[in-house]
Amino acid sequence: MTYAALTTARLGLRTAAVVGVDAEAATAHELDALRDAGVDILRVDLPQGPIFHNVETPHGREQTSIAPGIPVPLVPLPASWLASPSWSLVPVADEVGDVWLDLIDRDAIVGVAWQGMLRRLVAGQRVERVPPAGRAILRRADLVGLSHLDVDPATSLGTLTSFLHPGARLLITQGGKGGLLVATDGDGPREVLRYLSTPTEREVDPTGAGDTFLAALLAVQVRPGVAGSPGRSMARALRFAAAAGSLAVEDVGLAGVPDRTSVLIRRARERVRRAVVPSLSAQVGVEDPRQ
Repeated sequence: MTYAALTTARLGLRTAAVVGVDAEAATAHELDALRDAGVDILRVDLPQGPIFHNVETPHGREQTSIAPGIPVPLVPLPASWLASPSWSLVPVADEVGDVWLDLIDRDAIVGVAWQGMLRRLVAGQRVERVPPAGRAILRRADLVGLSHLDVDPATSLGTLTSFLHPGARLLITQGGKGGLLVATDGDGPREVLRYLSTPTEREVDPTGAGDTFLAALLAVQVRPGVAGSPGRSMARALRFAAAAGSLAVEDVGLAGVPDRTSVLIRRARERVRRAVVPSLSAQVGVEDPRQ
């Protein structure tokens, strides 16, 4: 949640965040970073929060669960928060239950980070993937994001979109290869777009890059002018979000989350032609043979 909230705040959107913290996390500098960016924080005290130990390897991230944490209970929110036109639900350890949907207006745009629901957490053990399954949160979401590393590469796009409502969009990030944005209808994928990644100056810390990308894409859906030019083109939104994600990896932790000016400069620097193209991909881990 911290990456998503900080991203939308630094892009210029008024942002509030419900943050579950245990005693140790209650004094973390990340909360100060959110406050400094203007995020209104409602802290929910928990007896235990999720703790991970991450090791980056040539084959991807190896993640160990130190503590799995507990779900964040439903709490009363200010009336102004309940009237929000958009919500981000960004669990890291499946701590956001379907009960939170009771607070969301039916006309609000909802973004969901799926990866936190695709992890099996046992204290002291390596984090394992769990197969995708239906959830009310997923069915309500208008934009859902996950990494290609969060599911089996052979997973079909049709399987994933079957958990979403018709008209929702599914974002699948694929690291340096870019990724896919899948538009859905009642019969599964309706359109698949492949976007190219935006080159980075350096990669220091990939943590939070996916959440930053998803939050930036949602921000453009909510307020198109954030991307710096008129129009609601998905290609334009993807290029903006890709620029935000490329900046997020260039520093440690939340320090990499960019502001709007930095994203616009990075996007303007990009010289990739046809940075967003139609794709024939049908599975998470299979690239379009013509590309």
